[in-house]
Amino acid sequence: MSLTKTNHEQDSSLAPRRRNTLSKGKLPRWAIPTVAVAAIILGAALSTLTGFALASFAIYAALLFVIGATVTTMVVEGKRRGKNALALYLVYGAFILALIPLASVIYTVLEKGLPGMSMHFLTSSMNGVTGAVDNQSVADGTPVLGGAYHALMGTLLITLWATVISVPVGMLTAIYLVEYSKGGPLAKAITFFVDVMTGIPSIVAGLFAAAFFGIILGPNARMGIVAAVALSVLMIPTVVRSTEEMLKIVPNELREASYALGVRRWRTILKVVIPTAISGIASGVTLAIARVIGETAPILVTAGIASNINLNAFANWMSTLPTFIYYQILTPTSPTNIDPSIQRAWAAALLLILMVMALNLAARLVASIFAPKKGR
Repeated sequence: MSLTKTNHEQDSSLAPRRRNTLSKGKLPRWAIPTVAVAAIILGAALSTLTGFALASFAIYAALLFVIGATVTTMVVEGKRRGKNALALYLVYGAFILALIPLASVIYTVLEKGLPGMSMHFLTSSMNGVTGAVDNQSVADGTPVLGGAYHALMGTLLITLWATVISVPVGMLTAIYLVEYSKGGPLAKAITFFVDVMTGIPSIVAGLFAAAFFGIILGPNARMGIVAAVALSVLMIPTVVRSTEEMLKIVPNELREASYALGVRRWRTILKVVIPTAISGIASGVTLAIARVIGETAPILVTAGIASNINLNAFANWMSTLPTFIYYQILTPTSPTNIDPSIQRAWAAALLLILMVMALNLAARLVASIFAPKKGR
């Protein structure tokens, strides 16, 4: 073999290399930010033509950015990457659009609710707070009296009892549908009624509970446990659906391995299936609680509205944070000075949001604690 290259090899080595078409015409890093800045400026200019408004400015800027970034990418990098950029920016835009209402709600509640949040608000009730008290507070410039302690405790107690009723019923129903039923008439009937219950209006659940306990205890049977039963009617379908879906994704190989070791079905479900799906089940239960913790209509017809502290869910009327907010907005304590009532309503709304956030954190903690440990 000759150590020298042939003429053909020398010519081919001296020829310029063909550029990879996949990396041809790449946009510089400053291109897309420049398009974004230009879209913001043009969007502000177009919005001022009809009177500047934040909504129109956001719409104009978003449309101009999507169009400008897509056209720029298509011209420089080609039609294929231009279409990909269009889809990418539309996904980003949808994500930002979904975050805007959430951010707006959080900002508004924090802005209006923080001034009314205090230890007095958290540890006192509305018992003895009248319109004269609010008028005096406004006239003297002193802190607003009256709080939501009674509503906070009512929310916790009613939600607790609703969870105690709903979670066992919902989980056992889902276990039957996934582990025991063979798709027979009973399973189909249960699935049908669960689907129907999912769409039941909350006021109907409240009327059902009020009528049911009215037959047993009389027409004036308004108490916390009645409200808990009404909320459980709304919670059970969510618990059943979420638990059923989580149990279905547990691999059958885990069940078969347990059965092969001679473990009974109920113990397999308890020790293998449920721990494997506990993360999703906890999330489903949290969603069910968050679904009902802000209900107002069923509480009004089952537990009523109270201004004093009642820690007994089996006697007398109880107030919750949603009904407290509703009552403060609809019938202010002082019709001539509604600012104290509005402040208490926004503070209660902030407290309700914080409770929902705490529930989500608790669900994640439960899921991390009880989830099966991964091996090496």
